[in-house]
Amino acid sequence: MADSGTTSGTAASGTTTSGTTAWQLLLPTASAPPRRRGRTLQAALREAVRSGRIAAGTRLPSSRELAADLGVSRGLVTEAYEQLTAEGYLRSARGSGTWVSGAARAAAARGHQAPVSGGPPGTGFVPGTPDLSLFPRATWSAAHRRALARLPHSALGYPDPRGLPELRAAVAGLLTRRRGVVADPECVVICSGVAQAMTLLGFTLAGLGHRAVAVEDPGSPEHTTLLAATGLTAVPVPLDAEGLSPAALAASEARAAQLTPSHQFPLGVAYSARRRLELLEWARDVDGLLVEDDYDGDFRYDRAPVGALQGLDPARVAYAGSVSKSLAPGLRLGWLVVPGGLVDPVVERKRTMDLGNPALDQALLAEFIERGDYDRQLRRCRRAYQERRDALVTALAEHFPGTEVTGIAAGLHVIARLPSRYGPQDRFLERAARAGVALRPLADYGHRPGRAPGPASAGDDGRVRLVMGYAHLSPARIARAVAAIARAGGPGLSGTPR
Repeated sequence: MADSGTTSGTAASGTTTSGTTAWQLLLPTASAPPRRRGRTLQAALREAVRSGRIAAGTRLPSSRELAADLGVSRGLVTEAYEQLTAEGYLRSARGSGTWVSGAARAAAARGHQAPVSGGPPGTGFVPGTPDLSLFPRATWSAAHRRALARLPHSALGYPDPRGLPELRAAVAGLLTRRRGVVADPECVVICSGVAQAMTLLGFTLAGLGHRAVAVEDPGSPEHTTLLAATGLTAVPVPLDAEGLSPAALAASEARAAQLTPSHQFPLGVAYSARRRLELLEWARDVDGLLVEDDYDGDFRYDRAPVGALQGLDPARVAYAGSVSKSLAPGLRLGWLVVPGGLVDPVVERKRTMDLGNPALDQALLAEFIERGDYDRQLRRCRRAYQERRDALVTALAEHFPGTEVTGIAAGLHVIARLPSRYGPQDRFLERAARAGVALRPLADYGHRPGRAPGPASAGDDGRVRLVMGYAHLSPARIARAVAAIARAGGPGLSGTPR
């Protein structure tokens, strides 16, 4: 490459601090297909400047010289110089040539980052994970083709933040029929799962002057995090055998409470009828709001599911649900049914947050519900999950005699309370880990340090208390995993006294 003078001790030939000449960095341009040479040259030159391999202050060769060295047209090089000058990577002035501007900086290197929510579930009883192999790929694909074919062009514009009318109507019908929800389609907001539903409500409540929201203790840590992101404080309120304690709720001074009344997470109890009425009275007395997370209300195995709390007083209960347990959490599709007075602020917050969910995804789910495919999927999952719950209960009884499985026969997890001879809990968890089986103790879900989570009647007796999810494991894998924990035990797990 011909010299064109030097500046600041840097060779105008483009020699970098590492001794590599600029034209060597740009050589891939010559071997690129003719139609892509311009973009290839721009990309190579841009990266060389950004990374510092062509140093700031370097004077680049003339367009004629660089074109000759690379075997490309002079116009292609001129266009590349002009483009990168417009972007700020280069600077030029009439009669003084083209220089590297010094404005670009390399991105900071990042180490390997662990995924936020682990990879595919392995051998472990982690709660809340559905069996993703049950996702109805063929039926979903067929619904996708039908939805795309019938979707009008106008629906591909910016969507109504509330959601497509046909999906809101389909969801309203589904919730009314299956969960006893009072669901006017005008009060249904389609959102990206329960997480976004809680975030929307959090921002809305904060805008109305709320400063705190009562949350179940024990309960889902995610709700506390989501509420904090909206500027609200999560106030832990204990549960008793019937549900959230009304006396403790009143003492919290919050005017909104988040709860899971149909199948409390993680304890697995269903709120009693008396407790439901007491909580509604509290909401009326304080002019407050109950936020119902119906995360697995369709999965009851011993009887018909108890209807949603929202059906008793739609003006005092906001209802949230999703397809995360019935289809797949990766779809990021859910719904929020809000009291009429909250519709406008919730929809406005949804609009500013993301302008609404993707129209085609909504049309697809509407098609899936309307044709009865969603009901068939629920029946399929319910059969599979009931079989797996039974397999877990049987395996625990065989390998850890005396284990007490609590909570109603519902959902995707159980609470297992092992006899004292299998403790202490930390040793039990260590042995399970050595067997390659992941377990979560109930204590992980308590919001208040120093207090044993769960109803007061359970006490803190030092026994092993586990939240065991089973939906993502086949009956055979469940049996093998429980047996593996037992084999890893030694005296503490063999049933002999400590």
